Amino acid sequence: MTAQAGAILNTSSAWDAVDWQTIEDNVRRLQARIVKAVQQKKWNKVKALQHLLTHSASGKLLAVRRVTVNDGRKTPGVDGELWDTPHKKLQGVISLTARGYHPMPLRRIYIPKANGKLRPLGIPTMRDRAMQALYLLALDPVAETTAGSEFLRLPAGEKLCGRD
Repeated sequence: MTAQAGAILNTSSAWDAVDWQTIEDNVRRLQARIVKAVQQKKWNKVKALQHLLTHSASGKLLAVRRVTVNDGRKTPGVDGELWDTPHKKLQGVISLTARGYHPMPLRRIYIPKANGKLRPLGIPTMRDRAMQALYLLALDPVAETTAGSEFLRLPAGEKLCGRD
């Protein structure tokens, strides 16, 4: 299965049939267009491209893949749901719509610190994690482009890490 940048998701196909290289290429191409629009300071174009990325089948598929292959994939949120089967992953892709989206409360657990005290940890639901990953795909190119010039600029005469 291949998904175009602005295509509607074909729900009849299987998760295992997804061509991930094509999906990543589509997302990378849209991110490159966002970077180019930021560099040209075409902010309406940036907004339109971010909208296209966050509503595309490729963006949603990649976001769900990122949250279902990482180490936190076996940790449910307050709803107790895990996206551990291909069917649940596809249903998760379909559920990633901005309309009517409200994040669920975090599941609060406490983990021990080195000094014996407990540290609180909030665990979001799978849908919230996927939504965060989806919007990160759209926001990251802007942050990388705009922050790069300010944070890499050193005062006159300063050297990076003491190197000549």
